[in-house]
Amino acid sequence: MSRKILVTSALPYANGAIHLGHLVEYIQTDIWVRFQKMSGNECWYVCADDTHGTPIMLRAEKEGITPEQLIERVHGEHFRDFSGFLVGFDNYHSTHSPENRECANTIYSRLRAAGLIDVRTIEQYYDPVKQLFLPDRFIKGECPKCGAKDQYGDNCESCGAAYAPTDLKGPYSAISGAKPELRNSEHYFFKLSDPRCEAFLRQYTSSGVLQNEAANKMQEWLGAPGDNKLTDWDISRDAPYFGFEIPDAPGKYFYVWLDAPIGYMGSFKNLCARQGLDFDEFFKPDSQTELYHFIGKDILYFHALFWPAELQHAGFRTPTKIFAHGFLTVDGAKMSKSRGTFITAESFLNTGLNPEWLRYYFAAKLSNTMEDIDLNFEDFVARVNSDLVGKYVNIASRSAGFIAKRFNGQLAPANADLPAIKAIQEAAPRIAELYEAREFGKAVREIMALTDGANQYVDSVKPWELAKQEGKEVELHAACSNSLNLFRLLTVLLKPILPVVAGKVEQFMNIAPLAWADARTLLAGGHAINAYEHLMTRVDPKLIEKLVEANKESLAPAAEAPKQAESQQRHAQHQQNEVKAESPWEPFCNIDDFMKVDLRIARIANAEHVDGADKLVRLTLDLGNDETRNVFAGIKAAYDPAQLIGRLTVMVANLAPRKMKFGLSEGMVLAASDTTGQTPGIFLLSPDSGAQPGMRVK
Repeated sequence: MSRKILVTSALPYANGAIHLGHLVEYIQTDIWVRFQKMSGNECWYVCADDTHGTPIMLRAEKEGITPEQLIERVHGEHFRDFSGFLVGFDNYHSTHSPENRECANTIYSRLRAAGLIDVRTIEQYYDPVKQLFLPDRFIKGECPKCGAKDQYGDNCESCGAAYAPTDLKGPYSAISGAKPELRNSEHYFFKLSDPRCEAFLRQYTSSGVLQNEAANKMQEWLGAPGDNKLTDWDISRDAPYFGFEIPDAPGKYFYVWLDAPIGYMGSFKNLCARQGLDFDEFFKPDSQTELYHFIGKDILYFHALFWPAELQHAGFRTPTKIFAHGFLTVDGAKMSKSRGTFITAESFLNTGLNPEWLRYYFAAKLSNTMEDIDLNFEDFVARVNSDLVGKYVNIASRSAGFIAKRFNGQLAPANADLPAIKAIQEAAPRIAELYEAREFGKAVREIMALTDGANQYVDSVKPWELAKQEGKEVELHAACSNSLNLFRLLTVLLKPILPVVAGKVEQFMNIAPLAWADARTLLAGGHAINAYEHLMTRVDPKLIEKLVEANKESLAPAAEAPKQAESQQRHAQHQQNEVKAESPWEPFCNIDDFMKVDLRIARIANAEHVDGADKLVRLTLDLGNDETRNVFAGIKAAYDPAQLIGRLTVMVANLAPRKMKFGLSEGMVLAASDTTGQTPGIFLLSPDSGAQPGMRVK
């Protein structure tokens, strides 16, 4: 039975360009949506630009244009970039729309009627230089929970705590740098602390709607039963503000985070009007449809607490599942403008890089957890060239020409009992389950294993040799036809990831758009194919160099140089006034430094000597979830490789891969040694019993 599904991705803010970090989410969502559509489900994918708030107002003012002109321009830029990476929205709308205003007003009025809106006078920070009340994100200071500096006024990026701007220590205006003043203002609050909200959220967040790690985080934020940690949510802002004015409250506007998630509804309502869909069928409380949100882990608080509580108490359905993902690192570190790894979507496309290369690489890394993923450029080049060109496309390129030249473009009947064909058909339901579960990395690994099997078949029948031998026409025809059927089946499995290549294959093979059910069928004998055209080129490493250079920025642009010099001077004066402690452990690292190192339990799946190396042992480390790493360790003098196999150890999993004389080393194992020489030797670290590969060491 066909499912009815509505899918959303988080709304990008209309104040900046789309970059590769953003694309992790949209590519993940798009792959899942394409799989649902291939499976015959009615699946709608909507999104919109998040357009309201003070940052939009200030940027438009700086550019000398209206906010409406700014968001219209950025909308075009965002849609261009998403389209360039083949993200197939059914509707890409704007939160500054009549549909969104209508939905926001409806939700607000219903919450007010339910007694969940409170009006109270509060003290709020005011910028005396810019003469406006400061939004939470324009106030910075020290986190009241963990002490991290330069944190925003609503939540801490270091420890994840949420708080009021007035809780910050040493606050300052992020707009002017001035010390803000506290002034009274009447504000509107959503009573999230109400017992009705608390009871609902305790049940909802533990019902399976979230990943386990996200559900655990929600319980931390909710507190123990009887110890409700939820606080009422300020949903209003004072003029001047770019947004929707609150009904019956002149000069008061909905806070951007109030109408941003409602933008999912507004975008879908706009789609419904154009497609003749029933909006209420998808959003009524007893809806039998499915609603899924794909979001980054940094906005869980808003999506798993505020948003479902609003929907529930305003008489709408709540999300079926909320899927949170991790962040993107590049070459093992945060994206950096100075290193050229803060890469925009536009620059990637303008450099001439194929967007499907990135779609495949992200898919190969993605799982259904909130773990961060890393874009390593050496690995990117190697994986795309090996998997997509060397393995997948190679199957068609080695067989299609013979069908065209020798057999008038017509296929022979395929051998349905061929082991490689049966293997793909038997694996298709398993791979479908992996797509459904968002375990794209596992799906890709299984598809590539099947691709290896298809290539082994081609290598065994050697059509290029059969073509040289007289009397082998039947064998050649069968070999090439079987190869192309294998290629078609693999294309079905890869189509959610590679829609453009799949479209080219459909054209070349003269077939209707592939559906998931086509993995069960083969092309009939006599089926005519079209002329083969090259499907994909290899990645040229020079394009990567060009991309990095195009994205490099100076650490200190001219306009910021005086500020930076002043900051350095204040920092130097602070250092001079510090009392230096005499400790053998200095310089100290803080918790943020430590958390950058991703330590994982690993099982040594294999260990062997390295020919020509005096100190190295080659280790194959099992990290769980079918992921292995190749690591070279300088422990040959201390260990017999055969005795290491099966042992658990600890590795640095996010160390940037290093190209060595003997191969690529993808991490580091931890060992102890005595630098005094009193206890000579190297001692490999081992975890306590019960530890499992993939567990993080904290």
